[in-house]
Amino acid sequence: MLKNEKPSVKEQKNNELPPNKLSDSAKKTKPAITDRRNELIDIEVFDQWVDNLDSSTQESFCSFAADNNSVIECFLYARFLGYTGSIVACDLWVNSKYKKPDHRKTLLFEIDEMQEDIRKLREAVEMGVVKRDAGVARVASMQKELRGAIAQIEQFTTSRDRKGLLMAGADRAIRELLFVFKDDPIEIPLNEASMSVWARMQLEE
Repeated sequence: MLKNEKPSVKEQKNNELPPNKLSDSAKKTKPAITDRRNELIDIEVFDQWVDNLDSSTQESFCSFAADNNSVIECFLYARFLGYTGSIVACDLWVNSKYKKPDHRKTLLFEIDEMQEDIRKLREAVEMGVVKRDAGVARVASMQKELRGAIAQIEQFTTSRDRKGLLMAGADRAIRELLFVFKDDPIEIPLNEASMSVWARMQLEE
C-alpha cells in the first residue's frame, strides 16, 4: 500500500482490536446471577407469607414441612392455608429451610451398582477366576436382590404419585366449593371441613 493511500474498510476492520473478553465473560455469568437473585426473592416472599400465619398454624406448617419429604404436599398444604403463589417459591423455601433426602435417587444408584456387580461377576466366571457353579449361584442370588430393589422403587414411586394426585384433586375440589359458596354462611364450616379432609389424607398411606 502506498504511503498516501488510505486503508480500505476491510483493512480497518482487521486492524481493530478484538472485543474485550472480560466483558463477554461477564455477560455469560449475568443470567446466573439474575437467576440466583430471583430465587432469593422467591424464598423471601414465601418466608413473609409463613411469618404472617398465626403462631399455631405457622408451627403446624413448619413441622409438616420439616417432616414431609414431598414438596408437592407442602405446597398443597400451603394452598389449604391460603397461599396463592407458585410452587416454585414453595419449593425453593422448603429446600432452603429443610433439605430433603432423595430416596428415589438413592435406590436408583443402588440398582446401578448391583447391575455393575452382576456384570463383573459374570466376567469373572467366564474368565475362570470364579468357579462356574459358585458363580452361577451367586449371580442368581444377586439378580433376585436386583428384582426386589426394582419392585421397591416402583412401589415407592407409585405410592408417592398416587398420594400427590389424590391431594391435588382434593385441593381443586375444595377450592371450587369455596369459590361457589364465597360469602355464604356455609363458607366457614366448609373451610374447617377442608382442613379436616387434609388431616385425614395425611394419615393415609
